[in-house]
Amino acid sequence: MSRTARVERTTAETKVLVELDLDGSGQADITTGVGFYDHMLHQIARHGGFDLTVHTVGDLEIDAHHTVEDTSLALGTAFDQALGNKIGIRRYGSATIPMDEVLVRAAVDVSGRPYVVHDEPALAPYIGPVYPTSMTRHIWESFGQSARLTLHVSVLRAARPGGHPDAHHVVEGQFKAVARALREAVAIDPRSAGAVPSTKGLL
Repeated sequence: MSRTARVERTTAETKVLVELDLDGSGQADITTGVGFYDHMLHQIARHGGFDLTVHTVGDLEIDAHHTVEDTSLALGTAFDQALGNKIGIRRYGSATIPMDEVLVRAAVDVSGRPYVVHDEPALAPYIGPVYPTSMTRHIWESFGQSARLTLHVSVLRAARPGGHPDAHHVVEGQFKAVARALREAVAIDPRSAGAVPSTKGLL
């Protein structure tokens, strides 16, 4: 069964196209106009093993907020649609990812119940010219709500003792950890006998 989705989201502020194949090989075609965010979405594709197309045109003359938010919402919707009835998936996934001095843990439950917990230290206000680090929490909240999953992302270590966090490493570690956790959660469980992984019979 094909586990793919195509989502188009158009508002007065943005125009977003997302195409997703959960059973891909990590190929990505991504342009949002926000270079660092593009780099992070490439991490989702490569480390999740998903084929992902994202084309966003947004009101970057104002700031990056609408572009990043609406893309995250469309991406979450695509995950929800591609998962369909969720029969046979593992449902739970987790990953602890080191990135040099940074250590991040992500845990996912494809539960149908949106809930997001995000813990990270204070970071420099921007990565690159237009990506505000305050958006990272909002990305996970927007994605988790529209994907209808429970997501915990925790930065366990952000810097060497006495040092200042490298914002690029801290945020990239989060995206890699979430990608790996998603990869595990959406994988087909050969022991599931084609059942929905819930005693309710529905996710």
